[in-house]
Amino acid sequence: MSFNTRKSDSAHYARCFTRRRTGHTPPHSRTPRRAALHSGFTLIELLVVIAIIAVLAAVVAPSVFRNVGDAKQAAARSQIELFATALNQYRLDNDTYPTADQGLAALRTIPTVGDAPRDWRGPYLSRVVPLDPWGRSYIYLAPGVENPQTYDLYSLGRDGKPGGEGEDGDVTSWGGPVHQ
Repeated sequence: MSFNTRKSDSAHYARCFTRRRTGHTPPHSRTPRRAALHSGFTLIELLVVIAIIAVLAAVVAPSVFRNVGDAKQAAARSQIELFATALNQYRLDNDTYPTADQGLAALRTIPTVGDAPRDWRGPYLSRVVPLDPWGRSYIYLAPGVENPQTYDLYSLGRDGKPGGEGEDGDVTSWGGPVHQ
């Protein structure tokens, strides 16, 4: 083994020593990996992206929230139609609809209020009677004001008041507004 050092070896050691001591790497020795560590987005680029996202959110949000209101109206209509089917089955078995005092609960359990049903074969609903999509009970009247021969079943919408439009509008079994 020879302890003679060639000139190229000593130059290599000098470059490494200089790099360690100063922390500086000459531009020609940077690798693509090291260059990637120094790249990034400027503040202006980040602000432009945030502004674009904010504009898109402002445009899309109203239509999304309008769809939520429409979905609640549709859910209330579907539930009323489901109750109508159960009420008609109850009537076929018992010759009358449940009274207003018995309410929609008569579709789930045999009524204990008022006259006993003639031939109750329930339950006519598989689950407990739900609240409307706005968290209130459905209003059931038998005989009805709008339908004196049958029943009135409705929800007063988001505002809980008769009348209104859109999500505040009434959802009724007869398809018209509530008159009180």
